[in-house]
Amino acid sequence: MFLDTNVLIAGIISKAGPPATILDLGEAGELEIVVSRQVLVEADHVFGRKFGGLIERYRLFIKNLTPEMVDDPSSEMIREAKKVINQNDAPILAAARDAAVDYLVSGNTKHFFSNEVRSFLSARILSPVEFLTEFESLFSE
Repeated sequence: MFLDTNVLIAGIISKAGPPATILDLGEAGELEIVVSRQVLVEADHVFGRKFGGLIERYRLFIKNLTPEMVDDPSSEMIREAKKVINQNDAPILAAARDAAVDYLVSGNTKHFFSNEVRSFLSARILSPVEFLTEFESLFSE
């Protein structure tokens, strides 16, 4: 599962709620969380600028989680992604495509949940709540 920066940030800021639950499941080894270097750098910058008191908690969490880290996508792949999503989100979308994951989990419903984006990415794009509902249904079957 590829994790968008906003889910990572939300899961650190609040110890409750779907993003925090996803991070807890990843830390417990129940989920394989995949991120790109850009996701980690972007999150680090956000914590540094907006949530300075949480930056050490974030860094410790990443160290303990040790997510699968994929390389940032090529500039060509980012250009392709920009055709279906805004330029700020294109590197995330392109990295998720390169990672060949089953899911991209994002709280950014404005940009990631269009038909064009869904056509670009073979993975299912779900909100944290949708992902947890699906995850739970896999275990109840």
